[in-house]
Amino acid sequence: MKKDDIVTLKIEDFSTEGLGIGHSEGLTLFVKDTVIGDVAEVKVMKMKKTYGYARLLRILTPSPDRVEAPCPVARPCGGCQLLEMKYEAQLRFKEQKVRNNLQRIGGFTDPPMEPIIGMESRVMQNRSMSDDSACVLDSRGESGQGMDHPFRYRNKAQFPISRDKNGKLIAGFYAGRTHTVIDCRDCLLGAKVNQTILDIVLNHMEKYHIQPYDEVTGRGLVRHVMIRVSSEALCEENASGQIMVCVVINGASLPESGRLVQDLCAIPGMTSITLNINRERTNVIMGRQIKLLWGQEFIEDTIGGIRFRISPLSFYQVNPRQTEKLYGKTLEYADLTGQETVWDLYCGIGTISLFLAQKARAVYGVEIVPDAIRDARQNAQLNHITNAEFFVGKAEEVLPEKYEKEGIHADVIVVDPPRKGCEQSVLDTMLKIRPERIVYVSCDSATLARDLKYLCADGYELKKVCPTEMFANSCHVETVALISWKETVADVFGQ
Repeated sequence: MKKDDIVTLKIEDFSTEGLGIGHSEGLTLFVKDTVIGDVAEVKVMKMKKTYGYARLLRILTPSPDRVEAPCPVARPCGGCQLLEMKYEAQLRFKEQKVRNNLQRIGGFTDPPMEPIIGMESRVMQNRSMSDDSACVLDSRGESGQGMDHPFRYRNKAQFPISRDKNGKLIAGFYAGRTHTVIDCRDCLLGAKVNQTILDIVLNHMEKYHIQPYDEVTGRGLVRHVMIRVSSEALCEENASGQIMVCVVINGASLPESGRLVQDLCAIPGMTSITLNINRERTNVIMGRQIKLLWGQEFIEDTIGGIRFRISPLSFYQVNPRQTEKLYGKTLEYADLTGQETVWDLYCGIGTISLFLAQKARAVYGVEIVPDAIRDARQNAQLNHITNAEFFVGKAEEVLPEKYEKEGIHADVIVVDPPRKGCEQSVLDTMLKIRPERIVYVSCDSATLARDLKYLCADGYELKKVCPTEMFANSCHVETVALISWKETVADVFGQ
C-alpha cells in the first residue's frame, strides 16, 4: 500500500484522538470523520511501515450508530470527535475504552467495573436549560426526544482571535492538528452567551483598529478571549448566574477598555472583566498576570452544596452537573465514617477536598501551584469548613514530611493527577504510608491502568472502577477507581 491508493475499510475502533481505525492488507489505517461500524472508501495520504493515515472520500455503508452532526463546522474544527455518533454508542465506546486499558495495560483480566455514569438526556423546550446543565438536541440541533447528544454543558471556553483569509476578524477554535482558527462563536458545547460576548469584543476591536495576535510574527495585541460562567448562567434564560470575561493580550493594556467594559456590562450576570497579560512567544494560552478592569477577579459556583470561588487561572471542572456525580462517586469509594484522616493529592483549588471534609475527621490537600492553594484556603473559609488544611509543594515531599515528622497518618488517600498520571515517587510514597484505601480519579484510563498495576503489584487490590462522562461528544472519559490494602497473615499478627 502506498500514498494515493484508494481502499475500502470497515471502521473497527477509535484512536485516542478520535480517528477511526480500519485494516487493509495487514496494515492499520487511521481515518478522521468516521464512526465505528462505517464501511468507507478512503484515500491513503501518508504511510509508515505498519500503519498510515487516510482521508475519507465517502461512506459506502453508514454505521447504525452514525448521525448527522448538528454543528456546521464539526469536521474542520475536530473538537467533538464523536459528534457523528449516537450518544448511547459514545457511552459504550468510552466504557469499553476503560475496560480495554485496564486489561491490556493494567493486566486486570476481569476488572470490577460499574456502568458508566452518562449525562441525563432531558428534553429542553426552546433550547432553554431549565433546571439542568446539559441541553439535549436532536441531529438537527433542535429540541428532540430520546437519548440525543448533550450540549451546553461547558462552563469555560477559550477562543483564539485571528483573521480569516479575507482579513475578517474571527473567533473560534483551532482546526485539528493546526493553529488555523475556525470561525465559530456559538459552540454548542458552551454557554449561549459566549456568542454575544465575542461579538462585543470583535466589534470593539474593529471600531478601535485593535489587531489580533499573530503567532508567526509575534505581533498584534488580542490573543484569546476566555469566558467562564457559573452553573446558573449555563441556563440560557436564567440571568441569575455569574459571568467572567478575560481578554488575553500581548501587551500591558487594551485601547478604550472602558468602552468595552461598558458594552459587556449590558449582559445580565456580568460579574468579572479582566485582562490577562501574556507576552511570551508560546502556545500557552494564559499568562500569570491578571489586571482587573471591572467587578471582581472571580466568580462563584456551587457544586453539591459547596460554594467555590473561581479566578481566571483556577482549575475547575468544566461540566458542573457531571462533576457533582464524579465527586459523589469519589466520596462513595472513600467510604468515610467521620473518623478518617484523608489526604487529597493534586488537590487544585480544593474541590474534592471540601467534598471529603463533609464526611472525614480531617482532610489535608497538597498542590504544587501556590495560587491554587490560596484559592483552596479561601474556598474552605467561604464554606466555613475548618477540618481541611492545604499545603503547597510536591506530594512526594509534603506527604512523607508530615507523616514522619508530625505523625499525620493517612486512612484514605485520594489522587487526581494530570493526564500523565502519578509520578512514581508519589506511588512509592503511598506504598510506604499504606493507607487502607486509595481512590484514584483519572482523566486518562491508560495512565490509570499503568499506576494501578504498580500499586496492586505491591499489596493493593482493585475493588471498583466507574467511568464517568465529563466531555460528551469527545473521546475523553474520566474514571474513578478504588483499591484497598489486602490484609495478610503478617498484618493480622503484626509480623
